[in-house]
Amino acid sequence: MLRAIIVDDEELARSVLREMLAHDARIEIVAECANGFDAVRAVALHSPDLLLLDIQMPKLDGFEVLEIIDKKLPVVFVTAHDEYALRAFEVHAVDYLLKPFTTERLQAAIDRALTRRPPDARELSAAVHPGPLERIVVRDGAKVTIIPVAKLDYAEAQDDYVALASEGNKYLKQQTIASLETALDPAQFIRIHRSCLVRLDRVARIEPAGKDSFMVVLHSGERLPVSRSGHARLKEVLGG
Repeated sequence: MLRAIIVDDEELARSVLREMLAHDARIEIVAECANGFDAVRAVALHSPDLLLLDIQMPKLDGFEVLEIIDKKLPVVFVTAHDEYALRAFEVHAVDYLLKPFTTERLQAAIDRALTRRPPDARELSAAVHPGPLERIVVRDGAKVTIIPVAKLDYAEAQDDYVALASEGNKYLKQQTIASLETALDPAQFIRIHRSCLVRLDRVARIEPAGKDSFMVVLHSGERLPVSRSGHARLKEVLGG
């Protein structure tokens, strides 16, 4: 038997799932959650075998929930949005149910969860990647901070971490600067150094810092080093 948690911000959606699973002897529903934070707490409390997880929710979305719990827990995404399917495949979801779905389709997802057989890539081939990152989740022990990308000033690489600068504070997140760069909107962020990404609208000016070297000065007054290639990219984008 799989001990499952249902996570969806719509009460009706949770009710539909509960009714569909009511006569399935393979599933015991141990908790229901209406948002991502409740889901994180419920996973810690109940140690479930399966998450039936919505994606678009207030406070934390489904992918952020998985990042915070950091467990190899079988997940069936249950959503009304098809554009996240490939991303779900990348985080090793066992299935991806697009609302509305039939009881038979849900049963097939449970079968996958029992065998931990992931969906074939061909089953998700019609989906597309989601757009650029809109917020970043940082976990520090039991503390969780959500940084809206609109408030991210710059990011600096620090070994296996990135230091995220936002509104005068810095937060450490275990992630490479390269992976963060690919997730951010290239029209808003630019790599000015091998170890630094900056939000373009935070740049006040570029100043020389010595022979063939430059610094970026932010509107906050902070100064960041710029490599030769970063300087060339900045000149091209800023037109100067």
